[in-house]
Amino acid sequence: MEIPMAQVEDLSRSLVTFDQQSTLVVIVEMSQTSWLVAGTVPGLDRRPLKKLEPNAPTLLRLVKRWVDEATKAGRTITRIVLAYEAGRDGFWLARWLRARGIEAYVIHSTSVAVSREHRRAKTDRLDTEMLMRVFLGWLRGERRHCSMVAIPTLEEEDAKRPSRERESLVGECTRIINRMKATLARLGIRGFKPDLRQAPLRLDALRTPEGVPVPPNTCDEIRRAMARLAWIREQISAIELARVKRLEQAPAQGPDAMVRLLARVIGVGLETADMLVRELLSRNLRDRRAIARYAGLTGSPNESGSKRRERGLAKTGNARVRRGLIQLAWRFLRFQKDSAVVQWYRARTQAPEGARKTTMITALARKLLIALWRMVITGPVPEGIVLRSAA
Repeated sequence: MEIPMAQVEDLSRSLVTFDQQSTLVVIVEMSQTSWLVAGTVPGLDRRPLKKLEPNAPTLLRLVKRWVDEATKAGRTITRIVLAYEAGRDGFWLARWLRARGIEAYVIHSTSVAVSREHRRAKTDRLDTEMLMRVFLGWLRGERRHCSMVAIPTLEEEDAKRPSRERESLVGECTRIINRMKATLARLGIRGFKPDLRQAPLRLDALRTPEGVPVPPNTCDEIRRAMARLAWIREQISAIELARVKRLEQAPAQGPDAMVRLLARVIGVGLETADMLVRELLSRNLRDRRAIARYAGLTGSPNESGSKRRERGLAKTGNARVRRGLIQLAWRFLRFQKDSAVVQWYRARTQAPEGARKTTMITALARKLLIALWRMVITGPVPEGIVLRSAA
């Protein structure tokens, strides 16, 4: 039976009282071939370290064995906490352990401070010691040790897949088109557009500057690339059609309702709305600073003594959200000219001494993100933003 987990309002520290004499603390260093498990067991002077096969039931048996050892040492274990570093394995293990009564957490990899030595020693054993040290600090409620990643449900993870798959397929389309153009450019053909629907029918009539047709092997290669391009476009259309059907059948509340509301904003397409909601706006973030920080739209100052230098965007958040917001900010300049955020941007870039547009577009994207977040959470439409009529 799944036990209720402590509600972590601030992922940078634990808000639950930590009693080290009755709490079993476990760290798992995961890899493809093995798991190295370290524990802090009440009543034992040593810190046990065990290498296991990548198998969840085996890990659970090891944890129960350590509980028995603590009981033999005269300690009563009332709480079991386990953590591992975010990576390739995702969140399935954390969900699996939570369903079996263990508090499982996922440590944000970049939040752990490491040695800045030029050639520092790095082994799985040293990594478990480092993770144990920062995890104990986090459990004590001390800040700046490490941060935890919010563990999504299986449904929340699955809801992101269509948007991410579509982005991958669009990138594959671009690669195929560029490859075909490069092949034709090598023959001196530059005006032909291989991405057009009628391009396969026009390929036979194509001539090089020397007046000869495209060589047969090259022609076959381009035809196969065009066939792959058409097939990928069919997959993209299938993803978009499935999304529309899902939104039509979705309830009036929750993430799907947020997508429908955002898609009503002129200049915001259904794909952008779905990406923003699934990746960011449906998350339970604390405030506008946390929203901007998750998107990586915050600065990275470099200050030391009298030196004051800004190194640009931190780019530590979700790159997919950041790219989408920058593109959306440029579209807003065209489709939402009377909105307050666009007027704010114009006032700071049109004067002769105004800031660079490419610099201020990032600030516009940040303000736009916060405005849209408030709209889907609390309801009021940002000043001057025009919505499409509800279907």
